[in-house]
Amino acid sequence: MLTAGDEYPIHQTPEPVAFSGSDRNFYDRYFFNGYSADGKTFFAAAMGVYPHLNVIDGAVSVLRDGKQSSVFFSRPLNMERMDTYVGGLSVTVVEPLKRIRLKLEETEGIALDVEFTGRAFPIEEPRFTRRIGPRMMMDLTRMTQNGSWSGKLRIDGMEIAVKPDDFTGTRDRSWGVRPIGAPDPQPMYPPVPPQFYWIWVPTNFENLSMFYHVNHDEHGEPWNTRTSLVMDGAPQGAGMHMGDVNMDVRYAKGTRRMAAATLTAKDHEGRPHTVEYEPMGTFLMKGIGYNHAKYRHGVFHGDQLITAREDYDVAKSPWNEIENLHIQEIVRATHKGPDGKSSVGVAAYEQLFLGKHAPSGFKDILDGAA
Repeated sequence: MLTAGDEYPIHQTPEPVAFSGSDRNFYDRYFFNGYSADGKTFFAAAMGVYPHLNVIDGAVSVLRDGKQSSVFFSRPLNMERMDTYVGGLSVTVVEPLKRIRLKLEETEGIALDVEFTGRAFPIEEPRFTRRIGPRMMMDLTRMTQNGSWSGKLRIDGMEIAVKPDDFTGTRDRSWGVRPIGAPDPQPMYPPVPPQFYWIWVPTNFENLSMFYHVNHDEHGEPWNTRTSLVMDGAPQGAGMHMGDVNMDVRYAKGTRRMAAATLTAKDHEGRPHTVEYEPMGTFLMKGIGYNHAKYRHGVFHGDQLITAREDYDVAKSPWNEIENLHIQEIVRATHKGPDGKSSVGVAAYEQLFLGKHAPSGFKDILDGAA
């Protein structure tokens, strides 16, 4: 099965580019978010290619004044991984590892045409490999990049100018294996209670980016984590990795939602850094397909293009419904560095807290904080 990708020197196996090894759960995804400096406007988008399910899907979602509006797309991939469009949504690489164009022709009242410009070379996060009992749950690589946005977006007739001196954000590319499409009907033996504790906070400050992520097991032990500072314009590998890192999360009472958080770390010279995070608004990741009950990533919806719009009142969306657990909290971030220097930035504080987590006092799948 030869496709357009076979013209490019990008093969990773002896097979044509249409195939990616043998795991049916292989995926290749773009993710984007952008936010105004005041936190009042937030947008996000995702596009995923699932070669062995022969599906491509995508979504765009806009959050403003507590109302979130999403449009979803899915179609057969037809084995052609180079066709990075689905319906009116397209992703174009303008300059690899630097500039990306994200465009949505007006669909169900939502449109955007924006370009992302990276602040520095993308960082490569440590490889994520996690098994549940004998079964592989995830085995993937992700690169992450902070940057600025320019262009415009439109929601139900209201046009918003997206200017690079106001809109920053993050994009990532991840690929590998994770649960996608229809769940495996074969039950796990012995049964393993669901558990996933995840924080991901790429933060845009005035002249640098900070990257933090962690996965904890039920005991609070990290199985994947890194904290880095990256100056604007830094080349590959020039980020400063931090040590003695701790993220102190304070939860809203009776929930698993972050109400405030403090990151402490030391740089390579042993100097202390502190970042305080203050929530400004909540974005539901189901709005771009993550854990969505119907439009979850990789699901087959038939042999034709499908589109659909959904709208959410975020404040009225129960935190303890499974599809509402995965969120990005838009936050104001205040960094205090050595010698009393400080700066204020904006970030999307992503969290997914499912199951037990001893440091938080979580003893069941969905119990809230005391």
